[in-house]
Amino acid sequence: MPDATPPEAGPAPTAKAFAALTGADARALEDLEAYRILLGDWNQKMNLVGPATLPAFWSRHALDSAQLLPLAPDALTWADLGTGAGLPGVVLAILGRNRPGFHVHLVESMAKRCRFLETVVTQLGLPASVHNGRAEDLDLTVDIVTSRACAPLVRLLGYARPYFRRGATGLFLKGQDVVAEIEEATRSWDFEVEILPSLSDDRGRILRIRSSGRGPRR
Repeated sequence: MPDATPPEAGPAPTAKAFAALTGADARALEDLEAYRILLGDWNQKMNLVGPATLPAFWSRHALDSAQLLPLAPDALTWADLGTGAGLPGVVLAILGRNRPGFHVHLVESMAKRCRFLETVVTQLGLPASVHNGRAEDLDLTVDIVTSRACAPLVRLLGYARPYFRRGATGLFLKGQDVVAEIEEATRSWDFEVEILPSLSDDRGRILRIRSSGRGPRR
């Protein structure tokens, strides 16, 4: 789902500020800049992200995605469900490429968005795979399952359920309505959740979720 929310002033408006906050090296910054340019070019042909968010790429998109890595420092395999424009998955792949065994699965049901993702992965040589399909239909075993602006939590937990069953932990980027989403989801699902602050937006939150594996309540 494209993120059309106009950005507030963020803590990392430039590549230099982003590097200071994340420790990203020169190669990662070059790749992120190439990704930013591709995103802007393709966004003129299809709806990937809200145009108003592009000027704040480094805070609104790059930092928002990158902040997940320190929350799972030992995780090598990630699945980004409903990745859309590749957020957070492409950013994670760029920043994690120097780690042996690091790989990101970019899961997207819309074929035209997958063409964009394949272009990014190929041109940048990223440790990532693009999967054109429904998240819940794929047989992937990963350390972390993540998502950003994909679906309300009650639906997202359904998409992520197969990944939880195979041992994954969830790290989901959410907005200011996260408490209401959690309350709604607890009526249908059994899960443990920890609410973490967002580095990129005071209104945002990150949910660290571990499923009990008992499935939806009736």
